[in-house]
Parts: sequence; structure tokens; C-alpha cells
Amino acid sequence: MYEYLVALIIGIVEGLTEYVPVSSTGHMIIVGDMLGFSGMKASVFEVFIQLGAILAVLLVYKDKFAYMVQREHWLEKRGVSFYNLFLAMLPAMAVGYLLHSLIKTYLFGWQTVVIGLVAGGGLMLLAERANIPLHTDYVDNITTRQAIAIGVFQILSLWPGFSRSGSTISGGMLIGVSRKAAADFSFIMAVPLMCVACLYDLLKVWRYLDWSDFGVFAVGFVTAFAVAYASVVWVLGFLHRSTLSAFAYYRFGLAVCTCLYFLL
Repeated sequence: MYEYLVALIIGIVEGLTEYVPVSSTGHMIIVGDMLGFSGMKASVFEVFIQLGAILAVLLVYKDKFAYMVQREHWLEKRGVSFYNLFLAMLPAMAVGYLLHSLIKTYLFGWQTVVIGLVAGGGLMLLAERANIPLHTDYVDNITTRQAIAIGVFQILSLWPGFSRSGSTISGGMLIGVSRKAAADFSFIMAVPLMCVACLYDLLKVWRYLDWSDFGVFAVGFVTAFAVAYASVVWVLGFLHRSTLSAFAYYRFGLAVCTCLYFLL
């Protein structure tokens, strides 16, 4: 029964934090340590429930994805075409592939998460206070050059605690993309990128899956899907009327609390 409770808690954490710029990886590492949820089974579970979060974004942006899959739109050099998304994904995919083992071995600890939380929060405050002139207000107007630049900022998210959405939204704002447009592009780009990352990880750990774990995995998947859907809808509304600063201050507070928890 305890495993189902852990699956529910981890599913909620994944759903709440995957698309909110506070770092889902950082939260999963911290909460996993607190619950004693670690090891190979935990790694497989965390990858699996990310698919639930991906499904939530597919549902939120179903019209955008329906437009994208039409062949005549594949190579468009503006907006969320396959062409722009592919070029935006390349930098993080290349660096992640080359450094995957190093990242998994040396960066998945609470100390590195704290560093990422603080650094990511600093980037958000910089993006909000830099007063960069606005060039692109809607996601459909994002250019290929802007898409690639956002993809370069996404490399920062390979450091646990930095946040994929936080780095890409902040990066978009620093090149003149509106907060809402950067968030839309970030969330849509997350779907193919996370699918590739999840499949890559699952292929390596598939042999560790067991049918006896199906119920626990199902609870985590459904929970992550439902909570992620609600959190995406909420954060899009929040960013329409507010700034990233609140998330930055939350990250600073979480970094302090994490240090106190593990050091005292």
C-alpha cells in the first residue's frame, strides 16, 4: 500500500512541476530522497510517468499539433512547425546525448539541485528586469532564428534544478519573445523532446519492468496526467497576467529549505 501512496505523491509532484518553471527534476530528486524512493525501479517509474505529463500537453495544444502534422506545414519557418521544433531541439539533444552518463552520474544530487534552483531563479529575474524590446508577441510568429536561440537556452536545463521551462521561457524573453509566446513554444517543444528522452531511457531500463508494478505505474501515470493538465492551464493563465519573479523567489526559498533539511 505504501508503494501506491508514493506513486500518488510522485505523480502529483511530476504533474505540478513538469511545466511550471520550478524544476521537476529537482523536486523529484528532493522528494524521492525524502520518501526513500530511489534505485532502478524509481528511475523507471519517473521516466514512465513523464509520459502522462506529455499526454496532458498534447491535449492542451491539440489544435496546434493537428495543424503541425499536416504535411504542407512541416517546413514552415515560422511558429511551431516541425522544422522550427527540430532545430530548437537539436542543441539540448546533442549535448544531452554526449554528456548523458556524466549528468546521471554526477549531477543527480540535492547539492547540484540547489545550485540549479538558485541559478535558474537568477536567470528568470534577469529576463524580467532586462527590459528587452518585444519583437514577437504570438507563438505563431516565432522565427527560425528565435527557435534555435530558445533551443540553445534549453541546454541549461540539463543541469538538474535549472528547469526546462524556466530556461526556455527566460531565454525567449531575453531575445524579444513575449512571456506567453515563449511559454507556448516551450510547452509544445517539450512533447517531442520528452518523448525522445523517455524512449531513450526506457529502452535502457525496459528489462527492469515487471507486471507486478503495473498498478503502481498506472497510479503515477494517471496522476501525473491529470495534475499536469491542470498545472499547464493554470501557468498559462498566470503568465498572461503576472511575471516569472514569483517562481524565482519560490526557487530561492526551496533552495534554502533543501539545504536546511539535508544539513541539519
